[in-house]
Amino acid sequence: MSSGGNRFNLQIVILVFLSETHSVKYFHTASSGVSNFPEFVCVGLIDDVQMFHYDSKTKRAEPRQDWMDKVTAEDPEYWTEETRNSVVNQEWYKFSMENLKKRFNQSEGVHIVQQLTGCEWDDETGEVTGFQQYGYNGEDFIVLDLKTETWIAPSPQAVITKHRWDHDRAKMEYKKHYLTQVCPEWGRKYLEYGRSSLLRTELPSVFLLQKTPSSPVSCFATGFYPDRAALFWRKDGEELHEEVEHGEILPNHDGTFQMSVDLDLSLAAAEDWRRYDCVFQLFGVKDDLVTRLDKGKIWTNWGETGEPTNGNAIIIIVITAAVLLVLTAAVGFKLYRQRTGKPRPPSEDSAELTKRLQPEVDIWRHGAREMA
Repeated sequence: MSSGGNRFNLQIVILVFLSETHSVKYFHTASSGVSNFPEFVCVGLIDDVQMFHYDSKTKRAEPRQDWMDKVTAEDPEYWTEETRNSVVNQEWYKFSMENLKKRFNQSEGVHIVQQLTGCEWDDETGEVTGFQQYGYNGEDFIVLDLKTETWIAPSPQAVITKHRWDHDRAKMEYKKHYLTQVCPEWGRKYLEYGRSSLLRTELPSVFLLQKTPSSPVSCFATGFYPDRAALFWRKDGEELHEEVEHGEILPNHDGTFQMSVDLDLSLAAAEDWRRYDCVFQLFGVKDDLVTRLDKGKIWTNWGETGEPTNGNAIIIIVITAAVLLVLTAAVGFKLYRQRTGKPRPPSEDSAELTKRLQPEVDIWRHGAREMA
């Protein structure tokens, strides 16, 4: 849920830091009035790695990782069923879009309906959290509260839908069963299929950087995987919370990650520097990676006279800045980029599939009318 307003926020899942927590998420996006973009797109992710894709142009569900081919060994009809379900969902969202436009007294223009559904589970505690929420035109519309088994309506226009869905106990029981049992069960299967990729661990290279003699010392870790990691400064073995500034975890071009944490030493005596160290912790790795603060190991581009003295340091800083700029621009397209695998042919003609599914589409049309 968003805070301080009704801005639709897809980042609903909160990971328990450095615990054995995993998640499955499905993002549905239906649109109208958007040129050169499919009217309906669905992507599935396991631990934020895309494994599944469907859109209204291809009308077929396709794997996005080589290891997802293993799913057919256990369920030969998996991709046929995923295509079937996605076609039905596409029709449901089409009718929901039209009904929502009427409810909001809208007609032409760009309109977006979004849904996030999925689950998160902790392998250590066994705790499972299911979630589902809908957004319309960038704002929260209706959100499932699985603990109370009710729907929350941030938008006044969703109150009618809330009352109808709250009274549909059969649908609520189905959602609860799917989100808390079926979803994590399949999630564990996906993790097993992609174990060599999803559960791998890679330790980073760690550098100490400083731009000027008065600048904070930055502890920079790059090349680690997965992105569930911690980086912090200590003094005399105690973690520091003041005089430090944490950077975000950012992706590298090779699929690994980087992060940094700055330490302000302007008030620290020179003889006290040896009391500081930088600690990196990675999910799935028992031992910490500790880098002691040593002036002789700090990469800089300044000398006592103020002239550059370390060309390698300059190169590292410049390349890092360039990579950050490129990655920031590219991260918005991450979910829709095909990583591996080739398009798979549909198991049957799309027109025939739609015709065969017409009775179920009619049922979903009724559900869409109920939403509005």
